[in-house]
Amino acid sequence: MDRLQSQPNIKSLHKNKLLRTLEILAVSAKLGTTSFGGPIAHLGYYHEEYVMRRKWLDEKSYADLVALCQFLPGPASSQVGIGIGLSRGGLAGAIAAWLGFTLPSAIALVIFALFMQGMDISSAYWLHGLKLTAVAIVTQAVWSMGSKLATGRSRATIAVLATTVSLLWPNAFSQVLVIAVAGLLGLWLYRKSNETVTETSLVISISRKWAVVCLGLYCGLLVLLPLLGRLFNPDGHVSGLMLFDSFYRTGSLVFGGGHVVLPLLQSEVVQTGWITESDFLAGYGLVQAVPGPLFTFASYLGTLVNGIPGAIIATIAIFLPAFLLIVGVLPFWNKLRHNHHIQGALHGVNAAVVGILLAALYNPIWTTSVNSTGDFVLALLLFGMLSYWKLPSWSVVIAGAAGGMLLGWLGN
Repeated sequence: MDRLQSQPNIKSLHKNKLLRTLEILAVSAKLGTTSFGGPIAHLGYYHEEYVMRRKWLDEKSYADLVALCQFLPGPASSQVGIGIGLSRGGLAGAIAAWLGFTLPSAIALVIFALFMQGMDISSAYWLHGLKLTAVAIVTQAVWSMGSKLATGRSRATIAVLATTVSLLWPNAFSQVLVIAVAGLLGLWLYRKSNETVTETSLVISISRKWAVVCLGLYCGLLVLLPLLGRLFNPDGHVSGLMLFDSFYRTGSLVFGGGHVVLPLLQSEVVQTGWITESDFLAGYGLVQAVPGPLFTFASYLGTLVNGIPGAIIATIAIFLPAFLLIVGVLPFWNKLRHNHHIQGALHGVNAAVVGILLAALYNPIWTTSVNSTGDFVLALLLFGMLSYWKLPSWSVVIAGAAGGMLLGWLGN
């Protein structure tokens, strides 16, 4: 009798898990379709959707997750999304979050690679409007996070110093160094703090055993793939294994994400003769025009090397290290962040994250987008739509694209 009663409960549990996974997929797909502007802008879109609108996690948990992903190699914005999906729906939720955010841009770039090579869209008016949308999105994120995480003289000072260093010393390692130093400052400044440690809304259901398996797989593939490529493909032909090794290695060793990965990919596919320099540069222009992660540039390159199968292999390979790392690290991170000493360090780190976002708001987002009074007015209107009129981000994206076209027609 008890067994018969438990069967409906098990079915109901599976149904709830499926519905939650589909919800994560739908929300992340919406973000993957509307999140223009690059990695820093993506964090603004995430903040608006996951923290402000849906309240899937609180401000502190979001900032801690962003700080962690800045330390890890790979695409930080994608890792943040995977972490939120993992918290919301377990491993299935993490996969759904990655698929939803990645597939729209990956599919668009595959189509571009097949049918639209040679087209120049870099000066399109609607694209300029999307850049102004990114200005509004990131401004809103900096404003909201700064009001909570960079309060008080000491934290505001850390944020200002982080902005200064990030602007004056812009390279792939400056962000990691800034966050590390901010963590040490926070550990020292708040070493005597008796602040109560609040419960995090970022609940991770993955066991530590599986986390260790993911970390072992990350390191193992990094070592084994080059050996297997030489063993099973001694003639140097571009096989699926060689393609997987090349893109997995790139995704494993990139700190800073986004634009930092482009020169590394160039050395992997152009210098080896897999594709031409002109095709690479055409794809570089195209990837600026699509939403979602810049790492989906691998989808374009994989298509040129080996068609649709190449696109699938390259896309999975370049994102797999980021997925393995975030799933492997989060179960330990969630416990560490409750330590009072770690909490002190996180006060400094979170303030530094606000400063880094502010630096990115100025350069490259503001400097490459706001070129006239009309640009500033449109960005201000979009900011008002987000912050004061509380309109959904997808409507702001549409308004930004339309406003960019209008500015172009008016000769702005």
